[in-house]
Amino acid sequence: MKALIISADYFEDTELLFPYYRLKEEEIEVDIASLNKGKIKGKHGYEVEINKSIGEIKPAYYDILILPGGKAPELIRKEKEVHEIAKHFFEKNKPVAAICHGPQILISAGLLKQRRATCYRSVVQELKAAGAIYEDKEVVVDGNLITSRQPSDLPAFLKEIMNALKRSKS
Repeated sequence: MKALIISADYFEDTELLFPYYRLKEEEIEVDIASLNKGKIKGKHGYEVEINKSIGEIKPAYYDILILPGGKAPELIRKEKEVHEIAKHFFEKNKPVAAICHGPQILISAGLLKQRRATCYRSVVQELKAAGAIYEDKEVVVDGNLITSRQPSDLPAFLKEIMNALKRSKS
């Protein structure tokens, strides 16, 4: 199994680090991609090493896509390559997990129409305008799509990520 996390500077630290380490616990290989290689810095000061640039990503190599929140999604949501990566996961029905502001990337890629989802409260109107069916819950699972609202929802978010990976293994 192989996981892909896409983020940028000003990510919400726990929303990137908790999934990263939870996947590592399961011995799942994880790549963290951003606009450029090097380091990105979270809202609370944590630095994370980027081992792939967006342009190097071959989505067929990955089993799950994770999109942490914070301000990072706003920085990368306009990148066409990011849209193409997300579209691949939806077309192949692979799990896509987005938390907080992470769904903004999926909104920009045009992937949430008629999909049940949740997000951080400041993104709700944008989510609805994109045609998504908003649910104010700690985690919403709609087929391959897993969404959560905020860092306090991480336990439920991580549980559903692990459930999705177990389903995709079988």
